[in-house]
Amino acid sequence: MGTVFSFDLRGAGAREAGPAVAEAVAWLHRVDELFSPFRPESELSRLVRGELSPGDCDPLVTEVLMLCEGAEEMSDGWFSPRFGGVTDPTGLVKGWAVERASELLADAGAVDSCVNGGGDVQLRGRAGPGRPWRTGVGDPLRPGRVAVVVEGEGRLAVATSGTAERGCHIVDPHTGAAPRHGLVSVTVLAEGLTAADAWATAAFARGDGARDWLESLPEVEGFAIAADGTTWSTTGFGKFTAG
Repeated sequence: MGTVFSFDLRGAGAREAGPAVAEAVAWLHRVDELFSPFRPESELSRLVRGELSPGDCDPLVTEVLMLCEGAEEMSDGWFSPRFGGVTDPTGLVKGWAVERASELLADAGAVDSCVNGGGDVQLRGRAGPGRPWRTGVGDPLRPGRVAVVVEGEGRLAVATSGTAERGCHIVDPHTGAAPRHGLVSVTVLAEGLTAADAWATAAFARGDGARDWLESLPEVEGFAIAADGTTWSTTGFGKFTAG
């Protein structure tokens, strides 16, 4: 998927989780083999070229495409699995893959874990007795610095979309052009990374109105940074920030 993944396991079950970590790594490689747009032999690439129909693909491809359709509907079209007529689920598939990897660890008894996929993280449990997980959100205007620190325990996902890592790679799906709203970063908190990843992409593409839209989603919070250094956050975001 063109990025770095890491696993941080703590507490009960961590020492015995080696096989589960291996399974999770194999799972991420499997997802890359199926969905990579850079692999000509991936099922996604073959689907785009018309060599496969959706019905011929692995059931996981069908699952992801259905999730993308749901995200498109819930975002009023600001999340789209199509670009220039080409099927492209990459705005959701990484978050979905990381969330599933986290589930594999939990099923194996690793109740306290952080799975990080290129800066988007799925958290479970705690970082230690009485200590929540703490995740820094990078500041795209000050490389190497943190804009805000998110704290949480239980099941919490943190996803960021913007220009910091890959430049301007998100487009307005209604026009096909780069958004011109002035935002450089949108971070979304949700229970699962599948949703957080998709909503961060949609919110960044939307720009104006993103805050109100995120406010309308149940159990979702957001934080954004504009090119002039100003920020905004949803009503409940402060509950997750470190004091």
